[in-house]
Amino acid sequence: MKTPSRLSRSPLEDKVTRVFDRLFAGTAFELQLPDRPSRSFGNGEPAFQFLVRNQAGLTALGSLNEKRIGEAYLAGDIDLNGDVVAALDLRTTLRNQRRLADLFTTYGLGYLWATYVQPRLFGQVKCDEQWISQHYDLESDFYLLFLDKQAHCYSHGYFSSDDEPLEAAIQRKLDTAIAACGMRPGWRVLDIGAGWGAFTEHAGRQGIQVTSLTISAESERYVRDLITREQLPCRVLLEHFLEHATDEPYDAIVNLGVTEHLPNYQATLAQYRRLLKPGGRVFLDACASRKKYPFTSFVRSYIWPGNTTPMHLASYLKEVGKTPFEVLYLHNDRHNYLLTTRHWAQNLDRCRDEVVNRWGEHVYRRFRIYLWGCVHYFGTGTITAYRLLLQLPDQPSDRRAEARSMPDTEGGTGRGDHSVDPSDPVLRHDHGLAESLQQRSSTS
Repeated sequence: MKTPSRLSRSPLEDKVTRVFDRLFAGTAFELQLPDRPSRSFGNGEPAFQFLVRNQAGLTALGSLNEKRIGEAYLAGDIDLNGDVVAALDLRTTLRNQRRLADLFTTYGLGYLWATYVQPRLFGQVKCDEQWISQHYDLESDFYLLFLDKQAHCYSHGYFSSDDEPLEAAIQRKLDTAIAACGMRPGWRVLDIGAGWGAFTEHAGRQGIQVTSLTISAESERYVRDLITREQLPCRVLLEHFLEHATDEPYDAIVNLGVTEHLPNYQATLAQYRRLLKPGGRVFLDACASRKKYPFTSFVRSYIWPGNTTPMHLASYLKEVGKTPFEVLYLHNDRHNYLLTTRHWAQNLDRCRDEVVNRWGEHVYRRFRIYLWGCVHYFGTGTITAYRLLLQLPDQPSDRRAEARSMPDTEGGTGRGDHSVDPSDPVLRHDHGLAESLQQRSSTS
């Protein structure tokens, strides 16, 4: 009687296992090829499993090309089970194995066209109308599934501890923006990026007159309905920030997570200056990176199309230095953004069945890899985040007068009583911000 012959492996299967043996020996994970027993790599309990479902998935995996592997995951040719962040740690090895052709794909004509040529030919505003809609114009219900349940803020929270609820961290963020600018009832404030109305509702309930800008039709509809329903003293406009004009300058400007979509820092700061009253403040926060336009071709194709980029702090501050704006405060928020995106990713995974049933498997996989990818980026320090407080000084003549009246270096600031209490619960966790707010004194 013949014993069953063992299934022979294809050359591609041999290549994949050999390469994985060589490259990933220190990473404990499991690889399941089609119709084959699973194979473990590394030492210890596997943290995750690659499940290759067909030849297309095997070909993508064998390419060691990040974009092709990502596309195979989106298409369902590869499944990823277990610790997604641990799996994404392998990206470093994939980057090190890039061939010249892969680098051309990432930084070639497509990169140059979207990053530099399109905005020059058609204008940033026109390009943004197309690019932003690709990320933000899903139904609002989709985003509300993974954002915080109170404010629905699509921007990171400010945590007092790692185990604090996301909702509390978001409320602290919104309170901080209001306190940092010294906002009062009746103030006219510009909010760049309406999102799902987090700042509009929070400030509007305090009598602050918010004008919120968005270029997402879905966002504009949602926030307009929110303003009407809650009878807020606010408005939302379907308008690009760089095209916005006003007869009366604003008392303050808030930009929560939109600097990434405004890569022309010179134009952005010039617009801030046009729209803001002398003495007014700009509160902004953003993710950031050590180089501008760091995204891979996969991220540009499926997550953030066009010339969206994390803030490049050195370039931004260089442009600030060419303007009258003063930097009153700068704070690193990388850990806060890590905690926020972890909450979002966990919320999305908990709602997987609903997302797949209503918007499809592809949408779920795209946002799953995006959100857990953010956790990975912030955890490794590849991407960081900052919040900044800028102030447009009063007229130059007033500044010269202030310079002639030097404060007593031994007796405090010489600016009179302070209206901001550093023990305020909003500011207690952030002494640097409390100190900068104290300096406003009688000019507030």
